[in-house]
Amino acid sequence: MRKTFKYRLYPTRQQTSAMNGILEECRWLYNHFLEQRKTTWEVDKKSLSLYEQQSALPKLKEERPSLDQVYSQVLQNVAVRVDLAFKAFFRRCKAGEKPGYPRFRGIGRYDSFCFPQSGWKLSEEGLSVSKVGKLRIKQHRPLEGAAKTCTIYRTATGKWFVSISCEVEPSPLPISSEQVGIDVGLTSFATLSTGEKIDNPRFFRTDEKALAQAQRKKKKKVAARIHERIANRRQNFAHQHSRDIVDRFGVIAVEDLSVNRMVHNHCLSKSIHDAAWSQFTDHLSFKAAWAGRIWVKVNPAYTSQDCSRCGHRHPKSLSDRVHRCACCGLVLDRDENAARNILRLGLQSLGLIQEAAAL
Repeated sequence: MRKTFKYRLYPTRQQTSAMNGILEECRWLYNHFLEQRKTTWEVDKKSLSLYEQQSALPKLKEERPSLDQVYSQVLQNVAVRVDLAFKAFFRRCKAGEKPGYPRFRGIGRYDSFCFPQSGWKLSEEGLSVSKVGKLRIKQHRPLEGAAKTCTIYRTATGKWFVSISCEVEPSPLPISSEQVGIDVGLTSFATLSTGEKIDNPRFFRTDEKALAQAQRKKKKKVAARIHERIANRRQNFAHQHSRDIVDRFGVIAVEDLSVNRMVHNHCLSKSIHDAAWSQFTDHLSFKAAWAGRIWVKVNPAYTSQDCSRCGHRHPKSLSDRVHRCACCGLVLDRDENAARNILRLGLQSLGLIQEAAAL
């Protein structure tokens, strides 16, 4: 499996200038490749391939000598990014989604460059990067496994980080017979089928006034720092709670939510974005695979309306927070009832019929 290690970099002024120069050259090349594909299709009705664009790099270097300040594999990776952008565009077209044609990158809109194989080396003295030099790094934990790729990126607040992707062997946790269904929401961030609730931290709502004030005064750096702080808190929240769930439960069932469709509701979109359910489930899926846990997504349809004991369906509005079954008499918190149904559906999809029937 692939595991990514992220470290903070502390470049000198000269190194910062060199890396900013690399980003600018990569941005120019990205726009050049994008324009090349667009023009070739409009004029010749022909699609350029990745390899055609990569093979044109030596000639481009002759026409634009400043490209020599960028490591060759970094330039090749720019062509890969353009190719991936078009593949995603065509995939969305075929799926009937809103396609979103690949965009040109404006100044300051290209924030990372990648070394796919070589051009960098990590040692106790620092991170040696081709065309930049040896960067001071805060290596708070050692690398594991075989390092594969190295990506250096700049945040909106001007900080520099490196992400090193490594191939490592999974480390399964001791087997757990515990099972859990998870229902996410806005009143509580998540409710477990065990009855436990995870409070909704509402990170964006907490800093919303400070952010609005910074935006009114057009303080871009202050606003960027607030956004960064919110993102870091969300990330830490998702890591902490997904880690706790994966450590405890052997089978984890979650809702297969289409968040992109849900945010079309303008009344709830801000709260849904603030909750960041997708980020939480992404962490859960990765950690579950890493730990050898069983993780399954289920269709959330009617999980709030069906009785988790007898299966009778009771239509409810969003304001109904308690499930009351007229058939079997079950009275239960609405979200806990949904979480139990999610677990039941998850067990059924896994073929664990006996466990499902025992709920």
